[in-house]
This record gives sequence, C-alpha cells and structure tokens, in this order.
Amino acid sequence: MMTMTDAAPAPIPGERTLLIVEDDKSFLTRLARAMESRGFAVSTAETVADGLLQVEKAPPFYAVVDMRLGDGNGLDVISALKKRRPEAHGVVLTGYGNIATAVNAVKLGAIDYLAKPADADDVVNALLAIEGRAAEPPENPMSADRVRWEHIQRVYELCNRNVSETARRLNMHRRTLQRILAKRAPK
Repeated sequence: MMTMTDAAPAPIPGERTLLIVEDDKSFLTRLARAMESRGFAVSTAETVADGLLQVEKAPPFYAVVDMRLGDGNGLDVISALKKRRPEAHGVVLTGYGNIATAVNAVKLGAIDYLAKPADADDVVNALLAIEGRAAEPPENPMSADRVRWEHIQRVYELCNRNVSETARRLNMHRRTLQRILAKRAPK
C-alpha cells in the first residue's frame, strides 16, 4: 500500500494505475472493464470534483479524462494530476474535437487527445505510446460520415431530443436534421 507524502510518488516499474473520469455511465463502465482486462488497476469518477479528489488521494500513473463533464472541464483533472505527479500520462477524450482544445490539452500535460467514441485499444495505444512518439493510427478509424452522425446525435441528446433546438445549435435546417435523424448510423 502506498503512503502519501507531500512530494509526488515515484513511478513504480510496471505500475498500471489508471483513473477514468467520464460522465457517460455506460461508456465509463465499458471502458473500465476493458482496461481492467488489459492489466490496469482502474478507479473511476463521474465528475471533475471526484476526479480531483482521487488525484489528491492517490495520483495514478495513467488517466483517461473526458473533456466536458457536467461540473466543469476535464482538463482541470489533467492539470492537477501533472502538478501532483509530473511523470503521469493523461489522455483526453472528447466528442467536440477541434485544434484549439487539442493544443490546450497538450499544453496542460495530456499526452494525447482522442475523439469519442474511442475504443479501449486506441486508449491503451495512446497511454503506452513511447515518450515523444505519437500512438499508431487506428486500424479501422470511424468514417467522416460516422463522426458527423455521432456529433449530431450527441448534440441532439444534449438538447433533450428537441429537433428545433438541435437544428438551431448546429446551424442546420430543421427538415434536414429530421432526415438525418431518421436514417441509420453510417459505418
């Protein structure tokens, strides 16, 4: 058992402690199970506050953090982890990918930035990437149509399935959005 000191704990060779901070309960559960099956000792949090508490209590060597959480920005967890344990490896997951947030995530200490939904293999590759080298690109990345569809679905859910509000926020005609929502997800 690790004892806490004021200084950040030294890395233990082969240490695979992992904190996952994600507010989508089903995704959190699936990812935690998948990471445990790959040899990680997983702890989870659903809010920024819980994530910060766990980082303070026992900073993990690895972290996978959602960018936007109900109570704030997941980058706060990455920043706190890097202050507490500078050698830690953090990966940011987001459904709202853009260059500015990716740059900000890396500046705050994340080693990689993955678009949701990322699978466990993509997460493991990002976490275990050799320092200074990017992770291998995924074998079967999502198509651009699928990424667009996922984004529309997420905004639609965030708007409480209100078509008019979703169309307004996506700057899209309501009828166009209705046609997209009526179709199956692209592959």
